[in-house]
Amino acid sequence: MTDQWLGWGAAARAALYGDSGFYRRPEGPAGHFRTSVHASPLFAAAVARLLARTAAELSTETVALVDMGAGRGELAAGVLAAAPAGLRITAYAVELADRPPGLDERIAWCAEPPQGVTGLLFANEWLDNVPADVAEVDEDGAWRYVLVRVPDGAERLGGPVSGADARWLERWWAPAGPGDRAEIGLPRDLAWAGAVGSLAAGRAVAVDYAHVRGARPPFGTLTGFRAGREVPPVPDGSCDLTAHVALDACAAAGRPAGGAAPELLDQRTALARLGVTGGRPPLALASTDPAGYLRALAAAGEAAELTARGGLGDFGWLEQRVG
Repeated sequence: MTDQWLGWGAAARAALYGDSGFYRRPEGPAGHFRTSVHASPLFAAAVARLLARTAAELSTETVALVDMGAGRGELAAGVLAAAPAGLRITAYAVELADRPPGLDERIAWCAEPPQGVTGLLFANEWLDNVPADVAEVDEDGAWRYVLVRVPDGAERLGGPVSGADARWLERWWAPAGPGDRAEIGLPRDLAWAGAVGSLAAGRAVAVDYAHVRGARPPFGTLTGFRAGREVPPVPDGSCDLTAHVALDACAAAGRPAGGAAPELLDQRTALARLGVTGGRPPLALASTDPAGYLRALAAAGEAAELTARGGLGDFGWLEQRVG
């Protein structure tokens, strides 16, 4: 076995996005885990309503949709299918993998977000896959980088955390004791600031597993996923590598690019504002329109999954207006 020890950021970057990385595999993310996009078309329909609302606020009938971390373009395709008539959409799917066959030709496929567009940038479960270094408090109470051995995921402590990483921990991660761990969110902050800054006007939204200062998990959240199951995080390209996002830190990083105060809320609240609540249809509908009742009942079940406490409804939403 090769003793190749790397920081978790470098190891995850190669494992996820290298030439043979996990996110370049043909099955795409949907082959391994289920996001809100895959759970129900109601999610894409809600994003379509948010896009239309953004266009109305901007007083334009032509608006851009930028799907960050697009997977195989499922969200962008769903938004185009659900968008109101008359709304002209320029759609971009931002993803490092190759363009999937059969994708709607109206969707431009690109490796970086387009610059200077006006509209909605939507990042669903993108930031949790931006690689971040991991730190651990040693016996003397000092933060040290965690190194990982690429072939098997074994770990050991490396050098002390310093510079911008140390400043990030001091600001954003509460004091910890020996053995406590943290994912250093600086790369996510920079990625989000860049995404927000790509817009000329509109709004940027990030949706993800999240936590805020004062409620950080003491041992971090780094984990792996493969074929729908949680697995040990091994940076060999065989599994997804993910960690929850310090969304409050991202909000602070994105504010200079956007200008307006960002808003943090949970998915349950955000989707309720967009008409997705999970309420059951009235029972009287079953006698007057049985088929309509069954359709409404199925939609209510899907909405309930998207907004469930302890599940997708607890996801964090970060909304930043621009311009």
